[in-house]
Amino acid sequence: QFLGNTEVEQPKGTEVVRDAVRKLKFARHIKKSEGQKTPKVELQISIYGVKILDPKTKEVQHNCQLHRISFCADDKTDKRIFTFICKDSESNKHLCYVFDSEKCAEEITLTIGQAFDLAYRKFLESGGKDVETRKQIAGLQKRIQELETENAELKNKVQDLENQLRITQVHAPPAGSVTPKSPSTDIFDMVPFSPISPQSSTPTRNGTQPPPVPSRSTEIKRDLFGAEPFDPFSCGAGDFPPDIQSKLDEMQEGFKMGLTLEGTVFCLDPLDSRC
Repeated sequence: QFLGNTEVEQPKGTEVVRDAVRKLKFARHIKKSEGQKTPKVELQISIYGVKILDPKTKEVQHNCQLHRISFCADDKTDKRIFTFICKDSESNKHLCYVFDSEKCAEEITLTIGQAFDLAYRKFLESGGKDVETRKQIAGLQKRIQELETENAELKNKVQDLENQLRITQVHAPPAGSVTPKSPSTDIFDMVPFSPISPQSSTPTRNGTQPPPVPSRSTEIKRDLFGAEPFDPFSCGAGDFPPDIQSKLDEMQEGFKMGLTLEGTVFCLDPLDSRC
């Protein structure tokens, strides 16, 4: 059962989590008195994060990436309650998520901790070693996009100038004169470029055909267990900003902060355990 989430001031701390759990338990008690049921959810824990899904439709309600999770704990006095604190990707606020699970709260907490440790090691292996290379590639890709945009704007300007020249130069030829046909040219007296069809091949100067361009393999390499290799950049394009550098810096900062696992006491008042 998902009790909900609430904003907290700090990314870690027993007191912070205890107050959040008490607040959400009280809210659940109010909803129960009004006849509302606590929604049930399904958790998917992987090296990419913790997904909270609707158990029937499988629709993702929340997607908490592991490097954004800073604190995870289960309640030793109420073994059904576990919680974690995650930094929201849009608002950058720290949200505390609280769940009620039958006798497996401690196991879920440990699983999140193991997933965080594995994700951090995988990040160092595949993403952390070539950070600078990826940043350079991102810079080059950004420069290419800028040049393509500039090139498109220049083409539009040239086309506008050609249209203006055609309008001003259109006139009837003198009687009896024959105008030889010549290929149309642009304002620079250049014959427009006509792209060659991808299927056609042009022989080289010695008459031989150029070597064919090797096709890029689209086959995805898999490991011994048939799983795709870990790539921190495939977590979902919508979850990250388009700038790879900011994404890498944010992931490094999150992993560097670490994940604090703590089995602690939340419910100091007997009333909370009955809510």
